[in-house]
Amino acid sequence: MAEEEPPAPPESLPKYLAEGLPKQDSETLSETREYLEELIDWSQRPIEEAELPADVQPVEDTSETHGTVVEEMVTCGDETCACMSDGEKHGPYLYRYYREGGSLTSEYLGKP
Repeated sequence: MAEEEPPAPPESLPKYLAEGLPKQDSETLSETREYLEELIDWSQRPIEEAELPADVQPVEDTSETHGTVVEEMVTCGDETCACMSDGEKHGPYLYRYYREGGSLTSEYLGKP
């Protein structure tokens, strides 16, 4: 009777994990699964208002779809613009704040 091959790993899995995981015993694999579930929960935890920039207005909590949508006033970076000289910012604009790799990241969504 021929030995069965382990399941194929996802293509996105780094080679060192794809090669190393099948070599682990059942107990280590179970502990790894528990750790991965905790890590996924941690990376998808809701964004607290205190984590957002101070001058944003949350519009919509989309934690279940990965993030929080906010209205934000921004500076354009043009040194000749009034937003740089007198602090009169542009906007509001919509941004989605979400977690990526454990870090808080934002994505521009457009005007409200």
